[in-house]
Amino acid sequence: MHTIESKLPHVGTTIFTQMSQLANEVNAINLSQGFPNFKINPKLEDIMAKLVRTNAHQYLPMMGYNPLRSAVADKIKLHYGRQVDFEKEILVTAGATQGIFTTIQALVHRGDEVVVIDPSYDCYAPAVELVGAKPVHVNMEKGFRIDWNKIEAAVNEKTRMLIINNPHNPTGMMFDLKDIEALEVIMDKYPELLLLSDEVYEFIHFEKEFISINSRENIRERAIIISSFGKTFHITGWKLGYLVAPDYLLQEIKKVHQYLVFCVNSFGQLALAEYLPQTDLNELSSFYQQKKDFFTSAMKDSKFELLPSYGSYFVTANYSAISDLDDVSFSKWLTTEKGVAVIPTSVFNANKRDDKVVRFCFAKTEDTLQQATELLCKI
Repeated sequence: MHTIESKLPHVGTTIFTQMSQLANEVNAINLSQGFPNFKINPKLEDIMAKLVRTNAHQYLPMMGYNPLRSAVADKIKLHYGRQVDFEKEILVTAGATQGIFTTIQALVHRGDEVVVIDPSYDCYAPAVELVGAKPVHVNMEKGFRIDWNKIEAAVNEKTRMLIINNPHNPTGMMFDLKDIEALEVIMDKYPELLLLSDEVYEFIHFEKEFISINSRENIRERAIIISSFGKTFHITGWKLGYLVAPDYLLQEIKKVHQYLVFCVNSFGQLALAEYLPQTDLNELSSFYQQKKDFFTSAMKDSKFELLPSYGSYFVTANYSAISDLDDVSFSKWLTTEKGVAVIPTSVFNANKRDDKVVRFCFAKTEDTLQQATELLCKI
């Protein structure tokens, strides 16, 4: 029998794949995986349909289609007041995950340490491990707040990078100004420390102001900021994102990018280059606010304790009043027995800390949310 030494011995099929597969098997309503189930904007559909019959089938430049990168620079200037040189500081990626992976491969070295704040999206740590570096996990406090003293205590002379996610998946937490200022203090104390800021939900936020690292002049020259067209325009299957980084960092990132994917799909880039300038991204928060309000209102008579969500299209909920099961078992029970699939949040913690909290995705049609909440309120 042949054996092979795994480079990721602790990694299996992701919880998102597992729960979606289980939902399909039992015909449950899928509020687990974070994908919208409604149509995209008809304008974007029309642009894409028009492009199919044009000569849009060949490679685009390695760093991305210039008109699209220029439009992204305009967006950053409009929303964050930052002047970005799109030719040197913006890279179009095959989704945000590829941007994160490529950045870590390019900038983190064997023996380095990378601080990861848990609960954390599941692509961070494996990318760190693949370069022979060590992910150092620091748990949020109860209530999904960050103790920045603990973050600072985790940073040392070996620490190459700190990864943050704002707005936060899975919790819906958002950094306030105190968080950003505490982060800046740490960055100031460690001048060689790099910051990877995952901001894929940047235009989906509620009740609180979103603070992008794009707007923080004193640390953005050491920051790689990741964004997602997929999350912003409900086109997760297009796998299109981008990253913003100063030229000296992007020089290294694009070396890995060109051998990993070279460039990303032409249709999506051409379509978004036309669509992005004519789109008011400020409308996205109100669009999702309506869906969040619909979901939370419909859940008010349930036994779930909904926790605050200020960003992303997720709401978490404590189920202690319903069951003593661990959150993975509870999520499977909820899917198979009650017909609604969710994500357990312990899988986002390296230490598997279980706070009896699950994550719901409300990026669904009202009909889907209505059916799901009716089932959940019967529990």
